[in-house]
Order: sequence, then structure tokens, then C-alpha cells
Amino acid sequence: MDEEKKSSADIANAKDGEVKTASPVGVPLVKEHTGMSLHPEPTTDPLDPLNWSPARKHSILAIVMALYFMFTAITTITVPSFPELQEQYNANLGQINWTVAIPALGLAVGPVVWSSVADAIGRRIIFIVGTVIAFAATIGAAKAPSYGGYMAARFFQGLGVSPAATVGLAIINDCFFEHERGQKVGLWVLAIDMGLLVGPLLGGFLNLVDHYWIQWFTAILFGAILVAELLFLPETLYPRNFMHQRGTVHSSDGLEEKNIGQQNTSSLTPEIKRTKTLAFVNLKTVPEIKPPKPWDSLIRFGMTWYFLPVAIAVFSYCFCWYWWILSIITMIPSAYSQHPPQIQGLLFLGLIIGTLVSEVLCSGTLSDRIVQRQARKMDGIRVAEMRLWLAYPAALLSAIGLIIWGISIDKSYHWMVGQVAFFLFAAGLQMGNTVVCSYIVDCCPLQSMSMIVFYAVLLNLSAFINPFFIAPWVTASG
Repeated sequence: MDEEKKSSADIANAKDGEVKTASPVGVPLVKEHTGMSLHPEPTTDPLDPLNWSPARKHSILAIVMALYFMFTAITTITVPSFPELQEQYNANLGQINWTVAIPALGLAVGPVVWSSVADAIGRRIIFIVGTVIAFAATIGAAKAPSYGGYMAARFFQGLGVSPAATVGLAIINDCFFEHERGQKVGLWVLAIDMGLLVGPLLGGFLNLVDHYWIQWFTAILFGAILVAELLFLPETLYPRNFMHQRGTVHSSDGLEEKNIGQQNTSSLTPEIKRTKTLAFVNLKTVPEIKPPKPWDSLIRFGMTWYFLPVAIAVFSYCFCWYWWILSIITMIPSAYSQHPPQIQGLLFLGLIIGTLVSEVLCSGTLSDRIVQRQARKMDGIRVAEMRLWLAYPAALLSAIGLIIWGISIDKSYHWMVGQVAFFLFAAGLQMGNTVVCSYIVDCCPLQSMSMIVFYAVLLNLSAFINPFFIAPWVTASG
């Protein structure tokens, strides 16, 4: 408990200064040590996720990242086993390509199904239920006797792991301040990109045993994540508005506290259950949280199209940028058909290294620094568009990498040329993904769940459509 109070003590040491950023009416912001404003505004409540210790916060982030890694790993880990799947189910290459598309359909449907429920009964239970579904579906995929049964299991794999997108980002927003968002979202994006790329690498070596072991290994990973969720993932949905209205918060000078209502935080502690004091398996609406209707996620998804900055950014990224990584992954077995599956898996190392280097040197941390530097020039005012500066070099890197790879395959250049191309493409993709996710959340911080629902649905619709398109296109063009 003492550890978890450190964050509150740090906030109390923040500097004075006039608040420059716009904030919701009645919600003052607090200055951080850099002179920028803290948002969301923390309370003095030790059950507030913003006040938890860094170790607790980052253990939660690790669990979110682990499930988000599986978000894309389940779609691509089977790619090296395509020939074995063709033989097992007596299917052609086009039909086997659809086995990558079907889990992506589940990933696209899931955010609409889970998001409103997670805003009512909490994030933790949705993560647990989703992981159980994915675990059971993975066992079903390993034992599926027919092509239809295998496709059904693959759909439910995607549906089960889908909370990692929208609910996962909501957990990050619950635990971290706005000025930390770029770095944390960058790590979260790193998880999905690494799942996409490490999946085929693992699949290539697991295929040496047999292709069934790919699904059994995936089931083991889901089982480990489920245990971690049960033991180390507390509820993070917090009734912040209620606590601000009736409890004690930090004053705008960051040095003393003030009562907004008749009761202070300590007197509220026994009154309402929240975060760590909720039931181990909570199936009721979180107290003092206004639950959305089950269909609200679908309605908000439709309404987001009217918010053009978000719609243009997400649509452009999903169908003009991310689209091509699925094209590359599904065509690697054909492009390098002279190599066995495990060697094809190793060829993903260029993509993996590019993603890691981009995250370490650029991506989220660099995005935060750019925003802070621009904000200082504007007298402390942050705007979401400051995130977009990093998108331009990212797009250029990806375009150059994609062109080089296409030429290297067409001209049968040395495999190392393709690896350099993969490095450039993946570095740009990682930077671009982080920029887009951070930008849309910064555009509408109070509707972050709706923004990520929109992003997740379009991202996975592009992944669902791509396998139906890429194989006929390559066949027609030679």
C-alpha cells in the first residue's frame, strides 16, 4: 500500500502554474513536474489506478501486451503449415489463405461485442472470458476433423482474443497519464506487430514436430495468460467522475487537497466497491458507473465516420498501409518456395528487427518528445495533430521497403536484400501504427474506447479482406 501511495506523493510535489490545456467543465487539471498539465486528474484514493505503484501498472501493461501479442499471432502462426493444412483438408491454396482471414473476421466483430460490456461490468472479467473462449477454440482447432470445423474454431479464436484491442487500450488509459500515453501505446502496438511477425517464426519451427503442435503451443500460451489474468490483473474501471464530485482531489496548484463534496476519499472507501475491492469474478455493473447499452458500441462506430480526422487517419492507415503487411506475410511461402518452412520463418527476422529498432529509437517515446516540445512552443497547449509529424518519415520508410522487396523477388536478388527491405517496411509500420493509435485517442480522450473500436474493426476488416484479394491478384499479374 505504501508503494501505491508514491504516485500521489509525486503529484503533490508538482510545480505551480496556470493551466493552459482545455479540460472538461468542473475538472481542473494538475501540473506535472515539466510544467505540463496532468490528465486524467488523479484523486488521493489508493484504489485509483493512477495512484498504483509503477511495478503494478507495468505488470498490468505486460498482461495486456501478452494478449495483444496473441491478437495477431493466432492469424499468422499457421502460415508455415499451409502445405500440411492443404493436404489434411484437401483444400487449395486460396482456401487455406482464408484460414488467415476468418480469425481476422472474429477480431473485427469482437470489439463491437465486448466494448460496451467492458464499460459496464469491468475490464478484468471481459479479458478473462475472452481468453477462456480463445483457449477452448484453440483446442478445437487442433482437433478439428474437417475444414468447416477448423474455420469455425479459427473464428472463435479471433473473437476470444479481440478484447486485447479495445479493452486493452482502455486499461492502459485507466492506469497511465496522457503524457505517458505515447510510450505505453507504443509498447502496446509493439505487441500486436510482434505477434504478427513472430507468429510465423514460431510456426516454422513448431511445424518440424507436426502442424498440430502449432495449435497446441498456442493453447499453452493462452493458458499461461489466463493464469496471469486471474492472479495479477485487478479491475481498472474506476468511477472517477463520482470520486471527483464527492471525494478529495488535488488542488490545481498541486500542493494541497480540497473537498469537492461533503465527504472525503477515506470516508467513501467503505461505501462503494471499486477496482481491487470488487468481487474476484465480478458480473455486476461497477458501482457509480453509468453502463452503456449493449448496442452503443455499434452506434458509436457508425457515428465515428462523421468525425473526419479520425475516420481519414484510421481508414488510410488500415487500407493503404497496414494492408500490405498481410500481403507480404501470406505471400512469403510462395515468394520463397525454394526454402523449407523453418527457413521461411527465419526470413521474418528482418521484419521483427525493424519493428524492435523502431520502437526503441523512435515510435512512442519520440512521439511524446515531439508533442512536449511542440507544446512548450505553444505555451503548454497540447493538440492531437502534434502526433502526426512522425507519420511522414514512417510512411516514406514503409514505401521504400515495399518497393525494394518487390524488386528483389522479381529479380531474384540475394535474400539479404529482402531482409533490408523488410527492416525498412516494418520500422515505418511500427511508427505509423503508434502515431495513429495515439492520435485518435488524443483527438477524443473521453471517447477512447469508441475510437479504438473504430480502429480495431477497420484494421481487422482489412486483414479479413486481404487474403481473398492477394492470391488472385498475384496469380493474374504473374
